[in-house]
Amino acid sequence: MMNFKNEEAVSPVIGVILMVAITVILAAVIAAFVFGMTGSVETTKTVAVTASVNNSKFVVVTFQGGADANSVDYLNLTINGESQTNSLGAPGDAAQDIPKIGGSFTSDDEIVPGNCHAVVVAHFKDGSSQVVLERQL
Repeated sequence: MMNFKNEEAVSPVIGVILMVAITVILAAVIAAFVFGMTGSVETTKTVAVTASVNNSKFVVVTFQGGADANSVDYLNLTINGESQTNSLGAPGDAAQDIPKIGGSFTSDDEIVPGNCHAVVVAHFKDGSSQVVLERQL
């Protein structure tokens, strides 16, 4: 008595072609995902700013510079959610067209130390803006 086995399978050539096709499709999907995401990513600018409270209980913001200091248009301070009119290099301020490294400005009103949330936003010449300092004073 003879036993015949049915050995039907995919030939090695077709197997290789399928593996190459899967690899190409996978590479195309990954490339589309990666290159599609990079178009909307903005670069973070490097700017240094410090904030402290002086003896008169006003917040003093000092522009320290940084790698992107030349692209800063002006700095704006917000205390406890209220925007301050004093800023460094404010638009329309002829005396301070560009923020100078080491330049500083003070808040409009006195603060209560320990109960002050200060946020400094840098506005850049390319129209973008970025929070450069956020701290509790």
